[in-house]
Amino acid sequence: MNSKKVNWIFLSIMLVHIGMVALVRQICMRFRIDLGIVPNLLLSQGMILAPALLGVLFSGENLLKLAGFRKIKVSTVFKILLFTFLSMPLMTLLNAISMLFVDNTVAAMSGDVLGVPFPVMLFLIGIFGPCSEELVFRGIVYQGYKKTGTVFASMLLSALLFALMHMNFNQAFYAMAVGVLVVLLVEATGSLWSSMLFHIFFNSQQVCTMYLYGGTEAGGLEEAQELLTTDMLLLVISFMLVVASAATALAVCVLVWIAKGEQREYALRAVWTDRKKKKGLDETEKEEKEKIGENGGKKESTVRKNRMVTVPLIIGIVLALSFMCLELVLTYLLS
Repeated sequence: MNSKKVNWIFLSIMLVHIGMVALVRQICMRFRIDLGIVPNLLLSQGMILAPALLGVLFSGENLLKLAGFRKIKVSTVFKILLFTFLSMPLMTLLNAISMLFVDNTVAAMSGDVLGVPFPVMLFLIGIFGPCSEELVFRGIVYQGYKKTGTVFASMLLSALLFALMHMNFNQAFYAMAVGVLVVLLVEATGSLWSSMLFHIFFNSQQVCTMYLYGGTEAGGLEEAQELLTTDMLLLVISFMLVVASAATALAVCVLVWIAKGEQREYALRAVWTDRKKKKGLDETEKEEKEKIGENGGKKESTVRKNRMVTVPLIIGIVLALSFMCLELVLTYLLS
């Protein structure tokens, strides 16, 4: 699996998502039916999993080997839980900042979520969703990019695609940070299990918060969001900026602790030192082009073949951003 194939997978996910959303909306409008939160969640995960798994199947890759399901220590599991807890203030801060411009998507769907039994939502949002998304974006996308680019660039690009996959600006804003953190965890442990655990802990906390806060009154979080003023949001942001700064610093310490426990400090350091290799890669590409000029018959270099940013990726990103902008405009027009 190389970057070209990964980019085609991402484009396929975007095309399937947009096509299915348009189709489902037409069916629901024509027959006047409400699909419901559970079928919507299952469908959304299927639109991510199906193109990715088919892409791996046609590429001839071994999915388990590609994803990297390495065993981790029991003590590491508890450290990941602590790391997740310390990372949450940063997500809260980024979520609050995004709410200055767009609505909180999780709060907006809380009414539908609370209408379904807690165990069902805990499984779908807290377990099934994180496992499928981590398998695709850290097990396939990130590992595919890592084979052809630097670790640092692969981390940022996979985090960007993970953010765009949410197809709304609110979740995309903090999902980018989540994408970076889970890649660091994968490098610190060498296992996809670590990112899955982080994502499960994070999403499960959100589900529990919705049910604890909303209680039996559907729409509790929606009403709370409507009562939030800009001044209140700015106050929350100011407070969370202090809390998130301290908590994130501690989270970094826990991340290093995890890497030492798994004897992978070298891998964690390589994420940052790998950036320094870019200059060397640029020089290699220049030498490769000179060789092409000398040989004449060769059509393209190995470096060009392995370039991370390709046309399918650009098309996929443009489609995602266009869909998100259109949804935002329609939301404001219909509100």
